Amino acid sequence: MTPPATPDSSAPRADAPPERLTILIGADTFYPDVNGAARFAERLAAGLVTRGHDVHVSAPSMTHRRHGTFREVIEGEEMTVHRLPSWRWYPHDWLRFVMPFRSKHYARRVLSEVRPDVVHIQSHIVIGRGLTRIARQRGIPVVATNHVMAENVLDFTILPKAVTRRAVKIAWADAKRTFDMTRAVTTPTRKAAEFLETTIAIDGVIPVSCGIDRSNYTPDLTPRDANRILFVGRLTTEKRIDDVLRAIAKLDPALDAHFDVVGGGDQRRNLEHLTHQLGLEDRVVFHGHTSEEELRALYSKASVFAIASIAELQSIATMEAMASGLPVVAADAVALPHLVHDGENGYLFEPGNVDELTARLTDVLTASPEERLRMQQASLEGVKVHDIHRTLDTFEALYRDEPLPE
Repeated sequence: MTPPATPDSSAPRADAPPERLTILIGADTFYPDVNGAARFAERLAAGLVTRGHDVHVSAPSMTHRRHGTFREVIEGEEMTVHRLPSWRWYPHDWLRFVMPFRSKHYARRVLSEVRPDVVHIQSHIVIGRGLTRIARQRGIPVVATNHVMAENVLDFTILPKAVTRRAVKIAWADAKRTFDMTRAVTTPTRKAAEFLETTIAIDGVIPVSCGIDRSNYTPDLTPRDANRILFVGRLTTEKRIDDVLRAIAKLDPALDAHFDVVGGGDQRRNLEHLTHQLGLEDRVVFHGHTSEEELRALYSKASVFAIASIAELQSIATMEAMASGLPVVAADAVALPHLVHDGENGYLFEPGNVDELTARLTDVLTASPEERLRMQQASLEGVKVHDIHRTLDTFEALYRDEPLPE
């Protein structure tokens, strides 16, 4: 008779907590930058820290002189940030970049210091490119997330457009080479995944929402006593904020609609000038960058969120608006239809069609209390799938090379 097998003490117990990972996040844009890619990287890093992982971030320095390894508090969580020497890109209002020819050198240094279990790059451009190549040489798995669209690059070059477009084509070819070296490639939505698969001819891009913590937002489902339109985001050309301003100028004056614009960018002066030309100075407020508390308050008192952008791979701001119980009027472009379902939680309009945007804003601002409540509840229901905890579950599975959660 064969004696019963004794348990292997070296094997992990079925009920044992998941192993703690050392994770290196490579980000070409990170705090204090204000944009969707930076905010996602910050929330991802903080969320992983709360789950007990040892999180390191490789990111550009805040100034040319202040570089090195620091303990920083990001989204309320302490982590190690490796600030690489970087230079300001002056055609842009805040962008800093690491010298591309130094990216592999910095990657070798950071990877030797951290010795991560996995590397998660947030772009293929500079820092992520170097990390991917050196990590592959050392047998360290890499997960890549793409937040980049060509429209986000074209505005800030100083080259002729024909040259810029050729450069973008070369950059996408290099992106393919980078992504081909990774364990998995993700992007925020299915539409964004299809865009990437078509653009650089790769397969199996995984849609993983950037995710938000819905508990941070306080929906106000009561009727509004004023018509307030809200936009949150970078003030750049591809956001098409000028379309919203022109639409507001065409609204029925009896609606007395006001427009709150939150965010900074290179187009602020032009937008302020357009506001003056349209005679909207008393109805438009440019808030600049706000605190999280101020931003939540603006979401809570707004009547509708308006976004005319043509270059959104997801739009964290739109998800925040939905989590705040707002109807949304959005351009029918790229990933926005993934969030806004026409006639359900708001309306879509043809990009660049100011008359249609005006009509859709009017539909929301003149909706009956019952219709408005229906749209608000649809926003709250639709944003549930974008909960940050689902996002963290998915990335942990990718890091461990495990089956993805449903």
